[in-house]
Amino acid sequence: MFNLILFGPPGSGKGTQSAKLVEKYGLIHLSTGDLLRKELKLKTPLGVEAQQFIDKGQLVPDEVVIGMISSALDENASARGFLFDGFPRTTAQAEALDKLLELKKSSIALVLFLDVNEEELIQRLINRAKTSGRSDDADETIQRKRQDVYRKETLPVAAHYDKFKKVIHVDGMAEIDVVFSGLTSHIDKKIA
Repeated sequence: MFNLILFGPPGSGKGTQSAKLVEKYGLIHLSTGDLLRKELKLKTPLGVEAQQFIDKGQLVPDEVVIGMISSALDENASARGFLFDGFPRTTAQAEALDKLLELKKSSIALVLFLDVNEEELIQRLINRAKTSGRSDDADETIQRKRQDVYRKETLPVAAHYDKFKKVIHVDGMAEIDVVFSGLTSHIDKKIA
């Protein structure tokens, strides 16, 4: 099983590249947001537990999210692999994911890190607001705060996987197809 994390700040192109990678390699796209919405809709025990936190305006605890990921892995036991999107966002989540995968006799094979400078990220997000309908994308102040939160909370996840020599940096400033080619060349080397 080939498990991949596509990593990068908001606006780096993870969503675009994830869709292309899932199609090319036949991976299951695991988005924690999608998993949460599915569990809530189906009113599963995990969904009911998550709803209690959401109703109080709280974040869903890591244990609940890990439970949802575990369920998704079990439901797709014959999959070629998984592309993790939006998770892990903290070092604690990365450690929990590593333990979960180890229990399932698997691991993260590769963390592909999309490098994009902050000014480019801000411009991409502001431009995305024009087509996405997300008014928060249009606010430069909000975007700068998001980048700051990313640097403080999420960037350490890359350092966690870097200890295990799993992180490869890819220039995310290039055209979409050039970035995709860079990503696939690293995946192909790892799969070979």
